[in-house]
Amino acid sequence: MSEKLITLLEQRGVQIDDIAEVVYSLQMHYHPELKKEDCKISVLRVLSKREVQHALYTGIALDMLAEQKQLPEPLQTIMENDEQLYGVDEILALGITNVYGSIGLTSFGYLDKEKLGLIGRLNNKENGIHVFLDDLVSGVAAAASARIAHRYGSNP
Repeated sequence: MSEKLITLLEQRGVQIDDIAEVVYSLQMHYHPELKKEDCKISVLRVLSKREVQHALYTGIALDMLAEQKQLPEPLQTIMENDEQLYGVDEILALGITNVYGSIGLTSFGYLDKEKLGLIGRLNNKENGIHVFLDDLVSGVAAAASARIAHRYGSNP
């Protein structure tokens, strides 16, 4: 199932290496020995979780339906405008952040605010509707980062 998901992510402009780059930027200061390949492996591990896959499929489907103007009102307008008070996208992503413990929550909050790398590009409304995808990618990166933090420990 994760290969199909990776293909779908690529179709939506998301490369695994780009998510791994975000993970690396979150963890490199704590673990100087960390390699980008370790981050990619961590991202792939997160993506192998069924609950993560289900969240991604759901959010991506809603983004795609919004692009096709297939959602009922007022949801269609909410998605097109990426309204600030619409928090369902964050709620869905928070389910991913906790896959490797609550430490992912702080990383998710940081990524949601700072929009690092790929996340910022997805948030840019010029490349289609990614109301859910930017948050879901943040959730995957936060979970992968938490996985690394647990694996390597909290001290460098």
